[in-house]
Parts: sequence; structure tokens; C-alpha cells
Amino acid sequence: MEPIYRNISNMDWITIVLFGSLLFVVVAKSLFYTRFLNFIILPFNNKYIFMYNKKEKLMNWFHIFFTLFQFINFSLFIFLSSRVLLLQDKDSHPAMYLVILGGLLLFMLIKIAMQLGGGFIFGINKFIGELIFKKLSYLNHSATVMFLANMVLVYIIKDSKLVVYLSIFLILLINTIGWITVLKNHQKFITSHFFYFILYLCALEIAPFLIIGSYLKY
Repeated sequence: MEPIYRNISNMDWITIVLFGSLLFVVVAKSLFYTRFLNFIILPFNNKYIFMYNKKEKLMNWFHIFFTLFQFINFSLFIFLSSRVLLLQDKDSHPAMYLVILGGLLLFMLIKIAMQLGGGFIFGINKFIGELIFKKLSYLNHSATVMFLANMVLVYIIKDSKLVVYLSIFLILLINTIGWITVLKNHQKFITSHFFYFILYLCALEIAPFLIIGSYLKY
């Protein structure tokens, strides 16, 4: 008998990734049900921010579970979107997903470390800590859109540009609401530390994306 080579399709590993990420949500909901309910309505009611913007906010297990959920689905959304928008090979190797996941993790860790370091240097640790928590909370919430988009792109309407563009719009909308809420809540602090805020905004929010955009352009 000759050995039969079995090719594992993209559907197999993507299914594992999707349902593996969903386990983090299930665990978070089971262990922190009340917090989960407040988190779900975050874009419409910032009660979640006021209730849980406390000590160890970034190292809380609920926040960690949803951040992992976000990283997994954000990376997969980038992977799937690049195949649709950049017309890449539909049978892209799973290793590319791991590269995207690793790059995204490294980017976020470096960015957060620089933000915390800047907060320490300028003596605004508390403000920076709250800012990171709030931004990550809205980004984690937008991961639900990423997850649904990934499901649709894989199982329902494959390679749909409309789904990709609509998902990007919703993701940006949720995070824009987050930014507006943050600026509104910290209006007095930002006014009194305007120079430091502009420096933070240019150096740690805008510059990294400009650098990445310039790199991808070439």
C-alpha cells in the first residue's frame, strides 16, 4: 500500500483558532458574568469603565481573557482581509498567521511599555494607566466584530470585500467612540497637561502607524 498524503486545509486550522479564541470568552463570561454584561454594552454605556477602572485593571483575568481573544481574532482578521484586499494566495500557509500574531503581540507590548515609560518620565502614570485600560477595553470590545467577520469570511460569504470594509468601519467606529469618551472624561487633565498630551499623541499613537504604513508601502 502506498502512503496517502493528507493535506490539512485552511478551514481546519482556522476552525481551531476561532473556537479556541471563543473559549476565552466562555471562561470570562462564566467567571465574571456581571462584568461581562457591563462589557457587552460598552460602546453605548461606559458604566464598565467607571466600575472597573481601578487598581490592577490591566492584570485582571477578565481583561486578560478578552485581550487574548482580541489578539487572536485581530490577527486572523488581518490574515483574511489581506487575502481579500491584496489578492494573495487563497491557500496561504498557517505560518503567515503566526507571523502576523507574533508581530501584533510584539507591536502592542512595545507600545504599552513605551506608554508606561513615558508616563513614568512625565509623572503621569495614573493617567497613562487609565488611558491604556480604556483604549484596550474598546479594542477588546471591537474584537467581537472581528470574530463575527472572521466567521462570515470563512464559512458564509468567503472573500467578500463588503464584509471586510463593513467590519473595518465598525471596528473604527467602536474605537472612535472610545477615544471621544476618553478625551471627554479627561478634558480637564488634558487641558492642564496639553503639551505632554500632544507629545504622547504624536510619539506613541500616530508615529507607530506612520512607520508601519511607510514600511508596508515599500
